[in-house]
Amino acid sequence: MKRKYTFVLIISLFSLLYEVVQAQKINDSTTALHLVQPDYPMAYGVPEINEVKEKLHRIFNYLNEVTPAKVIDRDTKQEISELKRISNNVMLQQGDFRLTSYEWGVTYAGMLLAGEVTGDERYTGYTAKRMKLLADLTDFYRENPELDIDRLSPVHSILHPAALDDAGAMCAAMIKSERVKQDGSLRPMIDNLIDYIHNREFRLPDGTLARNRPLPNSLWLDDLFMSVPALAQMGKLTGDVRYYDDAVRQILQFSKRMFNPVKNIYMHGWIQQMEEHPQFHWARANGWALMAMTELLEVLPKDHPGYEPVLKQLQAHIRGLASYQDGTGFWHQLIDRNDSYLETSATAIYAYCIARAVNRGYVDKLVYGPVALLAWNAVSTKVNAKGQVEGTCVGTGMGFDPAFYYYRPVNPFAAHGYGPVLLAGAEIISLLKNSWTKMNDSAVIFYPGEIKSDGPIFQAK
Repeated sequence: MKRKYTFVLIISLFSLLYEVVQAQKINDSTTALHLVQPDYPMAYGVPEINEVKEKLHRIFNYLNEVTPAKVIDRDTKQEISELKRISNNVMLQQGDFRLTSYEWGVTYAGMLLAGEVTGDERYTGYTAKRMKLLADLTDFYRENPELDIDRLSPVHSILHPAALDDAGAMCAAMIKSERVKQDGSLRPMIDNLIDYIHNREFRLPDGTLARNRPLPNSLWLDDLFMSVPALAQMGKLTGDVRYYDDAVRQILQFSKRMFNPVKNIYMHGWIQQMEEHPQFHWARANGWALMAMTELLEVLPKDHPGYEPVLKQLQAHIRGLASYQDGTGFWHQLIDRNDSYLETSATAIYAYCIARAVNRGYVDKLVYGPVALLAWNAVSTKVNAKGQVEGTCVGTGMGFDPAFYYYRPVNPFAAHGYGPVLLAGAEIISLLKNSWTKMNDSAVIFYPGEIKSDGPIFQAK
């Protein structure tokens, strides 16, 4: 027993001595403590382009597998490959996601951008294949309207849009596809959807797009994205300045009512009849507004009188959002409430839009480049091994109490996450290609010039 205690005592003394020696080795005199790596809870640093591509490929492989581009018999589930065999008992083959939702309009746009940036035609082909199917079906049902009964046709929302959700994002993606193909095959769908947005959707007397739910004369911040990109793209496609004018009007009139100039972020909902307007700064709705401005500036002629006001609004919004970014790189479900959960889809939208703003010179690369990279690094951790995007809030209406937003579920089948992550990854690749970015004292730094060496020397442009 005495030997046992002696052995334990010797081991304890050696452990104590080791700790003392180690402590002596790492101190201010012996170690450059500023170079000790921080214990980050998430990925940090400058990602490799191939790492970004791998995340995009993972998402593509998953979506390509679970979103079949097929029409089937509703009862037998057999594929119908010939349009002449279509009856009023057909449907798009069900996968994990719907092919005609506004969320999938964003996904189609994300696939197009990923294909453009990476040169991988699989992404472009994904959108082209599904657009062709929808165009063929739309043409068929136009010629056979008797088959489109009880809202059961697989393209009913394209033929008979009843809300901006039916029209905007899908229309914008169709126009982008049409501008690539330039064969006119998508124009019947485009013309019908843009007519709904421009001429048939309910508006306030001053022309601001609105809804009559949950209360009469309601403005949903989401609707900036459900309208402006399509209007902007139609202006580019046709050269008709009326579409540009309408797009600018929506940005400025929504902003007048819903933008908080102190916080530089938007409220989610605005009800005309309310004497006071509760401000719940829902993250994804702010993302939709940010993307609407980003998409508009991409095609709006610089000599248009609305260009500078929209640019200034975008800059103010980015400034406000950057001030609320969490240390993990994410943004919170309610942007200015740090006890609400961290949300993926909004963070991905911000990563895309801020990176695009940097790439286009709308904002200072040195200031906002690190913001975009940190956001992408955060989002990339939410792409699981299967290629699903985790941490995305499900579809969300308008509420006027915090609990409504705090406890919205998250789900990998919330379609809102996939398009934004594709857009973000593609734009981050462009940002990395166009920037001199490196670590300096463990921090991500964007430099304004050309690389001269491995050191901190650079030539300013």
